[in-house]
Amino acid sequence: MNEVLSASVKVQVATHFLQQHSRPEENVWAFAYTISISNNSTETIQLLRRHWVITDTNNSVEEVKGDGVIGQQPYILPGTSYEYSSGARLQTPAGDMHGSYTMQTSQGDEFEVPIPLFILASPHVLN
Repeated sequence: MNEVLSASVKVQVATHFLQQHSRPEENVWAFAYTISISNNSTETIQLLRRHWVITDTNNSVEEVKGDGVIGQQPYILPGTSYEYSSGARLQTPAGDMHGSYTMQTSQGDEFEVPIPLFILASPHVLN
């Protein structure tokens, strides 16, 4: 793993509870999240794959692996950011997500970028 490049790519997350898509009576809580990936390196990188670990408050774990994000494998130029939004459903009103992106340099070298742990929670859970 290229630690220097990995440290030069920053991932930020914002979350939002989707009340209109949630059905608590059926144990479905829906959340949206927006990810911003900033390339602070001097190299163009491409996001190849994602790996998510999604855990609800019942300690039920779902792993999601796949190519790209939202059907794309974007290139991120030096000094720029890529932003996308997606969503997750939990069987409890709260949980968390974390994971990693597999990136590739223009020379074909792959490296992992960690996605920091973030919380998904419906508003009344945190009161």
